[in-house]
Amino acid sequence: MTALQCKVSVTVRELNQLVAKGSAVELLDVRTPGEYNALHVPGAKLVPLDELDVVAFLKQREAGDKPIYVLCQSGGRARKAIEKFARAGFDGCVLVEGGTQAWIEAGLPVSRGRAKVISLERQVRIAAGLLVLAGVVFGWFTHPGFFGLAAFVGAGLVFAGVTDFCGMGLLLAKMPWNQRANGTTASDCDAKR
Repeated sequence: MTALQCKVSVTVRELNQLVAKGSAVELLDVRTPGEYNALHVPGAKLVPLDELDVVAFLKQREAGDKPIYVLCQSGGRARKAIEKFARAGFDGCVLVEGGTQAWIEAGLPVSRGRAKVISLERQVRIAAGLLVLAGVVFGWFTHPGFFGLAAFVGAGLVFAGVTDFCGMGLLLAKMPWNQRANGTTASDCDAKR
């Protein structure tokens, strides 16, 4: 444990109040580059969860005595990032409750990019639904063995729900449409609501 002790979580409104008061807030967004480029909380630094090297991140920090506020789309990936920090012995992370989605729902300002991207959670639901539908349709019209595809996807969804590990989400995060487009940077985003 480090000497830094802080609150475990914060609401988006509490975080916004900290920023409005002029407090120096280090905000870490662990979503995919595509999600971040489409829309993000102003001032958030992007480090995708699958690329997060906690030791390297902590070494390059300027404000080592301040907490790191971590967010993703809705909270799941942020929790995993905080677990990574905890395993490295750093307990100064604060979960932003509800993530970017809660920030949007609260009507707080966001930075929007030029491209629209479907969130990773929605991509997983779409892909799983299509695979189940394909398994049922092909099982009905071609060969009953295809019903196994629907069963396999259903079992995968149950596994993801129980363990909070989603292999399909990890795979989709690596897809080209979820990566930073050539030449696109966070500075290409316009501050809008």
